[in-house]
Amino acid sequence: MSLDALRDLIPAYAKDISLNLSSLANETTLNDQQKWGCFLASAHSLGVAPLVKLIEAQAATVLTPEAMNAAKSAAAVMGMNNIYYRALHLMKNQEYATIPARLRMNVIANPGVVKVDFELWCTAVSAINGCGACLDAHEAELRKHGVPAAQVQAALRIGAVVHAAGRIVASEAALAA
Repeated sequence: MSLDALRDLIPAYAKDISLNLSSLANETTLNDQQKWGCFLASAHSLGVAPLVKLIEAQAATVLTPEAMNAAKSAAAVMGMNNIYYRALHLMKNQEYATIPARLRMNVIANPGVVKVDFELWCTAVSAINGCGACLDAHEAELRKHGVPAAQVQAALRIGAVVHAAGRIVASEAALAA
């Protein structure tokens, strides 16, 4: 199992992260597509090679090729949107918020998977990237579709733990180089 291989890369000092990976892999608040899409989008948002490879291998056992593509698309579009909208949010001059973004983000309207799943994945990535404006927008969209807070929280938890695992794997690789 690829998640076990990922857990093997995490040293004893980060045992909590390893245990959280296991518990989130067995999470039942989200269905398998929602859960593994969150894992995959989160991993791709970080771009840490061993993490991406291992999570992608695990996700491929559950997700369709269309869902895999959509999860990667969530990471890609949020990589752009989170920077842009976080900057608008942080800037004192609110004039920029009134100017059209003129950034292509068609995948949000037609992600190739159930809209709620894509929104969960965007929420996890937005948490990793620290964009409050995007978090609020995606959470509001999820609530509009009747998604309970526990499912939104599960996506956030996956993003947080994948982020921590990615940081640990990257820093351990830096020490080994």
